Amino acid sequence: MLLGVNIDHIAVLREARQINDPNPLDALGICKRAGADQITIHLREDRRHIVDADARNIINLSTIPVNLECSINDEIIDIVCDLNPHRVTLVPENRAEVTTEGGLDLEGNFTQIQRVINRLHNQGIAVSLFIDPSTKMIELSAKMEVEWIEIHTGKFANIYAMLNSGLEKTHHSIKELELPRAQLSKMLVQSVDEINSASQLASKTYDIKVAAGHGLNYQNVKQISQINEIIELNIGQSIIARSVFTGLENAIVEMKDLIVE
Repeated sequence: MLLGVNIDHIAVLREARQINDPNPLDALGICKRAGADQITIHLREDRRHIVDADARNIINLSTIPVNLECSINDEIIDIVCDLNPHRVTLVPENRAEVTTEGGLDLEGNFTQIQRVINRLHNQGIAVSLFIDPSTKMIELSAKMEVEWIEIHTGKFANIYAMLNSGLEKTHHSIKELELPRAQLSKMLVQSVDEINSASQLASKTYDIKVAAGHGLNYQNVKQISQINEIIELNIGQSIIARSVFTGLENAIVEMKDLIVE
């Protein structure tokens, strides 16, 4: 199992004080030494954490592959083509969101997304699509001839948190998931089944490489890492949060130990 470490939240800490510390660049060597297989960053339209200079420096200086997440906005794609990362993961964006919520609408934006994929492929950049785990999204991804998909695990992570982590007792409780535990347990099983089925369809039927990410942490990651067709996990917030207490290298090593058997 490959691990992509998303270092956006290092930039979030920097931007909280609007200074130049901590510097995401400082994480590159630590991530590599700890066994990360890839650096993941998200260049958002609103530049709320990673900015253009960060992206350029990280891509130019990282000695492990860089996976750049971005929207399908033409201005952003112009910048991304110039940056030339190892891989681009296309994601939906909403400036009002706290973090990426849900997968790309491939059906409603098919023509625009296909045009972006073609541009990136012409630059020699591998493309991944951040999608919900549904048959329709897998079939459309195959039509678009991408090398990768990344399955959005947010629904799974939210159900798990409400069932097992006490989230329902906090001010961040998810109202629509304030349900009986028996119902949440069934929903969790169904969510894992959806991810498993989508992964098998993508990998076995269409020969698309499968990654997964969003909301994965030290408590819930095992259920996803045990799905054979998923070969890469992209994890950020939980690793950076753990690093506050244990240090970044230890946090990455702990995650690698959980997902690699």
